[in-house]
Amino acid sequence: MKDAEGFDAFYAGTNRRLLHQMYAMTGNLADAQELVQEAYARAWQRWSTVSTYDDPQAWVRTVAWRLAASRWRRTKTAMAAMVRHGPPADTPEPSIDNVALVAALRQIPEAQRRAIVLHHLSGLSVAEVAHETHSPEGTVKARLARGRAALAELLADSTLASPEGSHV
Repeated sequence: MKDAEGFDAFYAGTNRRLLHQMYAMTGNLADAQELVQEAYARAWQRWSTVSTYDDPQAWVRTVAWRLAASRWRRTKTAMAAMVRHGPPADTPEPSIDNVALVAALRQIPEAQRRAIVLHHLSGLSVAEVAHETHSPEGTVKARLARGRAALAELLADSTLASPEGSHV
C-alpha cells in the first residue's frame, strides 16, 4: 500500500507540469495527454525501481518523449511507404443499409450488441460467444433473441432504404 500512496503523491505533484511540458514539446494536447498517461502507466509498473531514482519525474518525461519520437518515426515510415506505394485504394462509401444497421446496433445494450456482432458478423457459434464473453450459453441465447428483436423494431422504424428499395 505504501507504494501506491507514494506513486499517487508523485503523480499528483508532477502530472500537470509534465502534461504542460509534453504539450509544449508535441504541440498537440491530445497527443501529450496520451503520452503522459502511457509514461505514468509504465512508471507505475516499475514504481519500486523508478521511485528510487534521483529524479523519477525525469524518467517519466524521458519515457513520454521517447514514446512521442517513436510515434513520429512510425508516421514518417508510413508516409514514406505511402509515397513509395501510392495512397490506398478508394474505399466505397458505406451503404445506407450498413449505416442503418450500425445506428441500430448503437441503440441496443452493449451485451446484446456484442453477442449479435460476434455471432452474426464474426460467425462464432453460441458456444464460442459464451466462451469469449464468459457467459452461460443460455444467457448468450437470450441476448441474441432480445438483440434481434430490438434490432428488428429499430430497423423497421427506420425510414432508410437502399437505392434498390429493399429495407435492412
